[in-house]
Amino acid sequence: MPLYRDFSNDTATILLWKYDEQEELDPSKLLEKENFDKIKDYHPTKVKELLLVRKILKSVLPHHQILYKEREPYLSPQDFEISVTHSFPYAALAISKNKIGIDIEPFNDKIVRIQHKFLDEKESAFIEKEHEVAYLTIIWSLKESLYKIHHSNYWSLKKHYEVKPFRLDFPFDIKCRVHDEKVSDLFSARVAFFENYCITIVD
Repeated sequence: MPLYRDFSNDTATILLWKYDEQEELDPSKLLEKENFDKIKDYHPTKVKELLLVRKILKSVLPHHQILYKEREPYLSPQDFEISVTHSFPYAALAISKNKIGIDIEPFNDKIVRIQHKFLDEKESAFIEKEHEVAYLTIIWSLKESLYKIHHSNYWSLKKHYEVKPFRLDFPFDIKCRVHDEKVSDLFSARVAFFENYCITIVD
């Protein structure tokens, strides 16, 4: 059974699946005709991730499709909002009546080297040094989830996406903000941990 965890709540269906080598992922059955050209040059692992997301969708909304507008996925018919994330062997899909963003990230020491690209001084102030990798990974993932809800090619993860202080032992109701000179939108988020990964959910 590929269902690994269910993070659904009253407003959204959020399913995390784990790839099983015995599982059938047939593009002719799962992939939309409009997306066949899209995957021609994809790495086989990326194709599996994409098909796994479709399999999740078929388990919930068998007559819907995932299409793209400038790389951004949307549901057809467009009666729900969706967010997609994958990090092989995992893939997750969120379906909601409201805007929602999800992201999966593995915990990896390499994130320390790129923190200058996404971390603001206010965020670095509440990071516990002994848990630096965990905090950095969660902040990065929260900003990726925010970006899926509220994005612009002109915005910076460092300057325009803000994560308010939170604790690792209570990763719920985390406040996040997207802002520029004209916009200041506040969101609430939660984080869950599994194996060596985290999943962030912003809605």
